[in-house]
Order: sequence, then C-alpha cells, then structure tokens
Amino acid sequence: MSDQKATPAAGGLVNPSENKAASWLSHVLADLGKNGIFIALVLVVVLFTVLTDGILLRPQNISNLIVQNGYILVLAIGMVMVIVAGHIDLSVGSVAAFVGACSGVFAVQWGLPWWLAIVLSLGIGALVGVWQGFWIAYVGIPAFIVTLAGMLIFRGLALVVLGNSNIGSFPAEYRALGNGFLTDVFGEFDIDPLTIGVGVIAVIAVIVQQVRTRRGRAKYGQEVEPFVWFVAKLVLITAALGFFAYALASYKGIPVTLIVLAVLVLIYGVVMNRTVFGRHIYAIGGNRHAAELSGIKNRKVDFYLFVNMGILAALAGLIFTARLNLAGPKAGDGFELEAISAAFIGGAAVQGGIGTVGGAIIGGLIIGVLNNGMSILGIGIEWQQAVKGLVLLLAVAFDVYNKRRSGGR
Repeated sequence: MSDQKATPAAGGLVNPSENKAASWLSHVLADLGKNGIFIALVLVVVLFTVLTDGILLRPQNISNLIVQNGYILVLAIGMVMVIVAGHIDLSVGSVAAFVGACSGVFAVQWGLPWWLAIVLSLGIGALVGVWQGFWIAYVGIPAFIVTLAGMLIFRGLALVVLGNSNIGSFPAEYRALGNGFLTDVFGEFDIDPLTIGVGVIAVIAVIVQQVRTRRGRAKYGQEVEPFVWFVAKLVLITAALGFFAYALASYKGIPVTLIVLAVLVLIYGVVMNRTVFGRHIYAIGGNRHAAELSGIKNRKVDFYLFVNMGILAALAGLIFTARLNLAGPKAGDGFELEAISAAFIGGAAVQGGIGTVGGAIIGGLIIGVLNNGMSILGIGIEWQQAVKGLVLLLAVAFDVYNKRRSGGR
C-alpha cells in the first residue's frame, strides 16, 4: 500500500502537492490584494518611467519628488486620521496659507530668530485647531461646515496679514525646511556616504521587523505566508530602498523635508497602531455610537484630532513657504483636495474606520508621480486635473466594490 495520502474531493482525489500549490497561490493573491495600493504605485512609476524615457527615475527628479510633494504628504498624515474618525477637513490649504503668511511677518518683517518664527507659527496652527475642534467636538457642528467656514475665514486672514502682497526672502535656516539637504557631512564625495549609510540602516530595520513579525505569528500558531514569497518581497523592498538611497546619494543627499516626513510617519504610525488614542480613532470611525457606549470620550478625541490637524497644516504651510522662499496670497490653493485625494487613494474608507498613515503616504506619492510624470511629458494642467480626478474616482469606486463584495459573503 502506498504511504501517499490523498484528499477526497468532488469528482476524485486531490494530490497533496496540488493542495500546497493552491494554498501558496491563495496566500500570494491575498497578500497582493492587501498591498494593492503599493502595487498601484509601482505600476504608475513603471508607466511614467517608460513614457519619459527614464527621466522620472533620474536622481535629481527623485529628490525633487520628495521636496515638491512634502507639504502634501504632511497634510495627508493628518487628513487620514480625520477621515478615519469619520470627519473631513476642507480648511487645511487656507490654514497653511495663513500660517505661512504669519511666519513671513515673524521672520522677515519683525526680524525674529528663524526658530522662534517656526515655533510661533506652529502655535498659531494649534490655536486654529483648537478653534475648529471646539465647534466640531463640543458645539456639535459637522466638520464639513466648520472647516468650510474655516477655509473662508483663514483665507481671508491670510490676505489681511499679507496685505495682498508677497513677503520674502526668508533666512537660510528657515529655507532649509523646504529646500535644505543633509549632505557633505563627512566631506565631499560623488556618492554621499551618510545617505548610503542611512539607506543600509533602513533596509536592515525593515528586514528585522518583517522577520520578527513572521516569527511572532508562527509562535502563536497564526498562519504565515510561504517562505519563498516572504523572501521575494524582502528582496523587492530591499532593492527599492537601495535604489532610492543611491539616487538621493548621487544628487545632494537626504532632503530635510524627507527627514521631517520620516519622523512624522514613525510617530503617527505608532500613535495609530499602538496607542489607546489610535484605537479610539478607529473605534469612533467604525461606529461612533457604539464607541461612546463603550466609554470612549468621543468629543475629546475629535477635539485633539483637529488640534493635531491644525499643527500639521501649519507645518505644511512652513514647508511650502520655505520651498518657495515666499509667502504669497495664492499659497495653499488646492492643498485640501490633494490631501483628501491622497488619503482616499491610499485606502481610507469614505465612511470612516479604515485607513493607515502608510497608505496615505503612498497615495500622496501616487499623486506626486502623476503630477511629475505628466509635467515631464508636457501635459497641460487642465488634463492633469482631469486625470487626478479620475484616479480619485476609481480609487473610491474600488473601495466601495470591495466593501460590497465582502458584505455579500
């Protein structure tokens, strides 16, 4: 008698190797589904790399992608938290313009030290968040209405502060927030060693984190992905990080904006995934009434969400102003739409309760690559707007489709 076992199935017996292959395939497909937004980013990058004859992935252009889109990525971090809780913020562009104008008064007209101008500007952003959070959390006015009013109020105040004129130029230390690079720390080299070293550390950190997560799941008897697929993903991630680090090292090194973004992603990733406050945000977005019945202080969470959004909007305004070396009346136009688009493209649910900081960052990068790639191709701004609108619509439609499909099971 043969020792080989067979699994009964309709119409005959199934070979164990076929079961194993089917299980492996289901793991891969499920993993691809969970990481669909990352795959979308890769496809968009590949598409525009081909269309632009490789210009998109030149070192200078990769660095510019981060610098030019830093303020949107900062806003996307705060916006996804607001959306997860079931709200929306339409005022972030106006707040960014208002705070940028105030920083111009502090640093240029009043001659305050650059660091004090930044601190005071962030404080103004926090006060804006307190103002809007009060009306939303404690008066009970919907966030859509409060922030729509805020969009008008703070746009008007920005024009008042500027007097319908521009303010510049800013101190060099202030400008470094939007245009600075951490380079030549160890001397002048064709390939910056500090950037390469940071890239190596990032790769090691990712590998260690992934291995620990896999071992932890296996230790507690949870299902883990096939080892071959696990190694393949690590190789791809390592190659991507390595290429990114090499590109930055070949140009000017690490942008200061990227350092700010990395710190924010780490902090807010921990807040959303490993703190009580983060769990409360998801609970409120999932079912506000149930969250309140379970003892969560909904009003307090909502209030601090908008204080946080005010601070991040202020930071985005500072980065944008520093990049342009100018505080102007047109600053902040369309920022709120870009941030909201980044959150939804990154997987945030329209109804709330679903969304991640990482997803919002990837959504912001997709928008940035679309902007940059179409600009390189010479596509007009009118078509760029149309394409971004279509991408947003398709992203939300995909989210609705997934929810209907899962609900029907």
